[in-house]
Amino acid sequence: MFDIIGCITNDHDPWMVGLAATICLLGLTALYLLLVRAEECIENRRRSWTAIAALTAGLSIWSTHFLAMLAYRGRFPIDFDLWLTMVSAAVPVAGIWAALTFDRHRQTRPVVIVTGLILSFSVAAMHFVGMNALIVQARIHYDGIAIAQALAIGTLFLTLSICTHRRLGGWARIIVPVALGALGIVTLHFGAMGSTTLIPGGVEVGASSHLIERHIVSRAVIIAMALIVLTMIAAAVIDRLLTDLRGLTGATREGIAILKNGRIIEANPRLATLLGTTTAQLIRSRPEDWLEASDGAPLMLIPDRPAEARPHGVTDCCLEIATHEIEYRGRRAIVLAIRDLTEERRAQRQIAFMAVHDPLTRLPNRAYFSQALETAITQADQKGPFALLALDLDRFKAVNDLFGHAAGDSILCRVASILTDAVDEASVVARVGGDEFLILQRGIDGAEKVQRLTETILSSFAAEMDLSRDPMAVGVSIGVSLFPKDAADADTLRQNADVALYRAKMSGRGTASFFDHELDQTVRNRRALEHDLRHALLRDQMRLVYQPLVATGGAAIIGYEALLRWEHPERGEVVPDDFVPIAEDTGIILQLGEWVLREACRTAASWPAPMTLAVNVSPIQFQIPNLPEIVSRALIDSGLAAGRLELEITENVLLHNRESTLKTLHALKAIGVGIVMDDFGTGYSSLSNLRCFPFDKIKIDRSFISGVTDDEAARSIVRAIVGLGRSLNLPVVAEGVETVEQHRMVLEEGCPQAQGFLFGCPGEGPVYAAPSALRRRP
Repeated sequence: MFDIIGCITNDHDPWMVGLAATICLLGLTALYLLLVRAEECIENRRRSWTAIAALTAGLSIWSTHFLAMLAYRGRFPIDFDLWLTMVSAAVPVAGIWAALTFDRHRQTRPVVIVTGLILSFSVAAMHFVGMNALIVQARIHYDGIAIAQALAIGTLFLTLSICTHRRLGGWARIIVPVALGALGIVTLHFGAMGSTTLIPGGVEVGASSHLIERHIVSRAVIIAMALIVLTMIAAAVIDRLLTDLRGLTGATREGIAILKNGRIIEANPRLATLLGTTTAQLIRSRPEDWLEASDGAPLMLIPDRPAEARPHGVTDCCLEIATHEIEYRGRRAIVLAIRDLTEERRAQRQIAFMAVHDPLTRLPNRAYFSQALETAITQADQKGPFALLALDLDRFKAVNDLFGHAAGDSILCRVASILTDAVDEASVVARVGGDEFLILQRGIDGAEKVQRLTETILSSFAAEMDLSRDPMAVGVSIGVSLFPKDAADADTLRQNADVALYRAKMSGRGTASFFDHELDQTVRNRRALEHDLRHALLRDQMRLVYQPLVATGGAAIIGYEALLRWEHPERGEVVPDDFVPIAEDTGIILQLGEWVLREACRTAASWPAPMTLAVNVSPIQFQIPNLPEIVSRALIDSGLAAGRLELEITENVLLHNRESTLKTLHALKAIGVGIVMDDFGTGYSSLSNLRCFPFDKIKIDRSFISGVTDDEAARSIVRAIVGLGRSLNLPVVAEGVETVEQHRMVLEEGCPQAQGFLFGCPGEGPVYAAPSALRRRP
């Protein structure tokens, strides 16, 4: 080490040595910066930058060696052989390229060591080839041991240089490897120089024509290497910036082009993709060659004013174009930005479509139809009268419940297709509810054209929806109102169509009805009553009254039957015969029935035992599977004993779903409540029903009791029913006893219980004895 330091300080020009060291540091800095740049590039560019790095580093190391040789101040003048000097410059370039290529593929520890050896031997080979290029009047003698030591130390430093570049991050991966690499190169060069001895004798300087003037060479080398190194560093930095910029423009979703004199001079790949061409074909072309205005007109580019365009001949594409003036390469230019709005516009159209259309059937929805209806009314003076058809599907709810919602959706789509095929282009078909459709038929001269349309629809349903072949088939009922004949505004027109539809469904379904002011007044009243009935419970308009049930022998009251009354604020008291059928048709009876049961049980719980409570149960209530749970909950909540509750049913309960109804009846009987057959004798299978279920009581229909005094047949029927009950050990109740004579006749026939106005009108609360006049036997 001391020999190396002495060689540097005593035998070399320090300024030249410093200059050589500077070139070495610059070259190594360029090497590692270029390697970083190579790592950032794709494979093809990485190989190019690796080769550039090897060239820069190799020439820098050679320049370091050459300047250091020129800095030597020995006793003998020296010159250089041109060809060997050129060979010595090529050696480190080739060696460094081989080392970097070897290291790039496999970066394990042995590979790093081998890479360091390749670098150090390349530098050593360069040194000794350069030494052989010396032309000096002396013989050169080498100290092999000292050279080996210098080679080992140089190899260590160069290996560490490569290793730290791989391991460190940030600027440390540049600074530390540069310092270690410089130490390795300096050690190799000056260690080898320190182990070299010049012995007088040899070739006379100037004898060869290939000699190089050392001062000229030194200046040329310094200038050339400085330019090479600085150029390479600048190239790496600029290339990185340009590549990053191209990457950004290539990654953007916008197509970008630079225009000069109206022609494209630069374009990113995205623009070529949008226009369906290549970047090369775009260069030197005009935007008008590729684009036209969205309406097909010639393209007009106005700076800072966005516009919409499309490629020539492409109608389903929407591009937004914007231009702006910029400075490009020192001159004014135009930047053109193009954004693809096709999907955005398609989404906007889809949103706009879905806002006024049904998502399932793709038919217009209620909002669209309402606007079309208002427009038709406004234009009626110019375009003539029109018809509004309200359609409702028959059996759809049953199909939907039985086969599932997917099957229901399929049915709705089939219906939409049938209706669309049935109307002309001027008509509008809309789905406005679950199974509700509306049709606006324009251009009618009278009811005949509308009649033909309804017949077409009904016949199409009959053909497409044949219940005998398709269990999922549905029917359709149609209500029609005409403008301006039936109404002068949209709301009234729709109401009248609904009223006509309601009448069509009441007349047997699968039919069409035209609105008629006189015929539909009853329907209007019924619909109004239905509307009020839906809110009657919430408005506290319902109340219960109780009619007594007496033992005929002593006319003692043994129980009460709960009866429902509706106190309408405008209509007064509405009789059950008017509102119960509506409640059963619409399903409102389920809510009413549960309320009656709970309220009656709560009231009866305060009566003295064993006074009974009778509550009527509608056939509709037996269609719900949890009726036993509802009854049980009402008993538990009220505290009424199950044995005091009697549920009265009619024979209609057993006409539909007989098996499930009997199952429900057995579940109710298991709770402990009594089951009473009401209106006995009026059905087709009264005796059969008594056989299939063990009823607790039967009630003779009032129609037989009313004729018992003057109709021997009626009296015989009463006698037979009482005898049947006695033989089956069933109590029998005579319903509708209103006169003393009827009471006497019933008593004579042996009927144990009776009910009717004779024993008291239905009242708010029970009394515990019958009128005194009836306590005496007639």
